[in-house]
Amino acid sequence: MKKLVVLVLSVLLVIFAFSVQLTILHINDTHGHAWAFNEWHNPEIGGFAAISTLADEIRYNVEAKGGHVLFLHAGDMNTGVPESDLLDAIPDITALNMMGLDAMTLGNHEFDNPRDVLELQMKLAKFPMLSANLVYKDTGKLFAKPYIIKDFGDIKVAIIGVITEATKFLEPLYIEDLDFLDAAEAVQKYVDELRDKVDVIIVLAHLGWGEPSGNYNTSFSLARKVHGVDVIIDGHSHSLGKKIINGITIVQAGEYSKWLGRLDLDVEKGKVTVLNWQAYPINLKVYKGKDENGNAIYEYQWQKIDPDPLVAAALAGFKALGGKQLDTVIGKSSVLLEKEGVRNRSTALGNLVADAIRWKANADIAFTNGGGIRASILPGDITIRNILTVHPFGNTIYVMKLTGDQIKKIFEYTATLQPGMGAWPQISGATVKVKDGKVVEIKINGKPLDPNKVYVFATNNYLAGGGDGYSMLKEWAPKGYDTGFTLAQAIIEYIQKVLGGTIESYDDSPRYQAEQ
Repeated sequence: MKKLVVLVLSVLLVIFAFSVQLTILHINDTHGHAWAFNEWHNPEIGGFAAISTLADEIRYNVEAKGGHVLFLHAGDMNTGVPESDLLDAIPDITALNMMGLDAMTLGNHEFDNPRDVLELQMKLAKFPMLSANLVYKDTGKLFAKPYIIKDFGDIKVAIIGVITEATKFLEPLYIEDLDFLDAAEAVQKYVDELRDKVDVIIVLAHLGWGEPSGNYNTSFSLARKVHGVDVIIDGHSHSLGKKIINGITIVQAGEYSKWLGRLDLDVEKGKVTVLNWQAYPINLKVYKGKDENGNAIYEYQWQKIDPDPLVAAALAGFKALGGKQLDTVIGKSSVLLEKEGVRNRSTALGNLVADAIRWKANADIAFTNGGGIRASILPGDITIRNILTVHPFGNTIYVMKLTGDQIKKIFEYTATLQPGMGAWPQISGATVKVKDGKVVEIKINGKPLDPNKVYVFATNNYLAGGGDGYSMLKEWAPKGYDTGFTLAQAIIEYIQKVLGGTIESYDDSPRYQAEQ
């Protein structure tokens, strides 16, 4: 009888040993938001310290039951918060090291800065920054590790990183020596190499959701093209949710450290089953109005998460380094100037930024990309920190003399853009009407565009370098010049000198109108 019991137990142990839980925690597009921050009617949200607390709790619970946890970042750690930008994202990397991040894929904004900045970041990170489709043009050698394998003992997990091929026009300033290979082809190459060596294959992608535009893959097209991938952890489009395409589960966790995604997998020999996906809101709240004393009332969307004291202390030290200068008040706003809409229509904030560029450059027309506007201006005091958060890239104003015919060519390109793209125009000194993908009217300062007249045209050096697909500007830029004035500097001076330091309201008229 004893032998029979031992035999049954042995069989059961063998059966259950094949089933292992793998939990993937994931974030993406954090853009310098290592610290908790405020949005309109949503104070003290997000931040790595709170994420650390939650990740540690999940890790403890999963591992206590014999499972395993991976913590992944799907790219775009850089650019968005002044304290991070001024210190080359060293605060972010320090916190992510402390949080036990396992891997990150390179995003396009990792190339916002000169190459030596990224090289330093890659040295300081205790986690690998991956990319299977990024190579040097002259040698074809990979720029970064294409993948890593995490060996948990009972299962092996491969993580393959890919970056959007669109980086070649999104970030043209510091990538001239690099080539971006087809993401799907690169992934399939390594899947074929790894499939028999591991139990799970994860693609850690910075590609974005939706159908592809042009020749650039999204996570959707990747899922349709590749075979042998188990899940895709995505970034780039700042989306929040889960999709299943071609049997492959694709997940993305929003933006700015406001969410922690969790994907639970059951791994048996030769089979991976998705059990569950959810996104935890990191101290996000619902505004419920005011009490009888006029104090705001908030309700947590999920539950309050206390910050990890060690991570919080490390980040507080970095924040203090530049705090006094960044907290200098340069003006006051009585209204909310929203980032919302800058990628699909003219907005008050977009108009203000474009007006500031035109004023500083003394130009006839100013033109900037909506995707460069990264935050709202809230009612109340406006600080240097606020302006650097609105426009964190350090871009400078670039001036050219262009004919009306050349200006028309710029708007003919914008007429091909879909709403939601970062290339969407915010303009000053002009009004433009587009119908059914065709430019039907352009006026410069109220007068019809003269194709032969020479106009003073101001933009930012990112667009002048061909960024966001404005290749015609790169062609014309050599005859222009870089003023050296940053957009943030121009916005600050415009608020102080032109608006008198006070914004009671601002023009939100539709300077660029596109009808389908």
